[in-house]
Amino acid sequence: VLCPQELRSGCFWRGMLAEAVATLIFVGVVLGASVAPGPLAPVLAGGLAAGALACTLGAPQANPALTLALLCTRKLGVLRGAAGLLAQCAGAVLAAAAARPVLPDDASLVTRVTAAGTAGMALAWETFATFQLALTAFATANHAAPAGGLALGSAVAAGALAAVGTPTGPPGLLAPTPASPDTPLPQGPFSGGSMNPARSLGPAIVTGIWDDHWVSRQHSWVPPQRP
Repeated sequence: VLCPQELRSGCFWRGMLAEAVATLIFVGVVLGASVAPGPLAPVLAGGLAAGALACTLGAPQANPALTLALLCTRKLGVLRGAAGLLAQCAGAVLAAAAARPVLPDDASLVTRVTAAGTAGMALAWETFATFQLALTAFATANHAAPAGGLALGSAVAAGALAAVGTPTGPPGLLAPTPASPDTPLPQGPFSGGSMNPARSLGPAIVTGIWDDHWVSRQHSWVPPQRP
């Protein structure tokens, strides 16, 4: 039900500010960690950031998938849900715009299907990973902040960690791609496990790269190309 009087509530606007700030922090942390030498850094950074934000900012969703789940189950009003989605997307765009000048290239921001996988396989994994995250969010809705934050952070890390591509060659070496023999890409049958459409949308808007964007995925680390 639409409640226009909510727009005059300070609590409403504080909630929207919390959504924007939380998404900005989450996406910024994941993007910053994506330049680390390996795919585990953004996974751990995302889990830790999600847990910390749940404990400090009053458990914002910071994730359009969770907001839509709350809307579908009528646990969130239409106006608050729509405003929350806009705030989350705005926070993600700001984070991507701030990170772009300091990252090696646009490939460090955008999400992608892993070299050995397909968009359909990535979509299937995203559906499963997002389901377990949403289930955790609903199950911990009435828990105290420390316990709820730990559960949410663990769910984010678990979903992303299980989806990280694994090398097909010797340890420490990833199979090269035909287009660029010197540039290794992550190998594996799954997506990177974003579970957060805003994390994919923000960098896509900033960079203009929309390849397979309909599958919302977390960035799998891609080293910068050699000159």
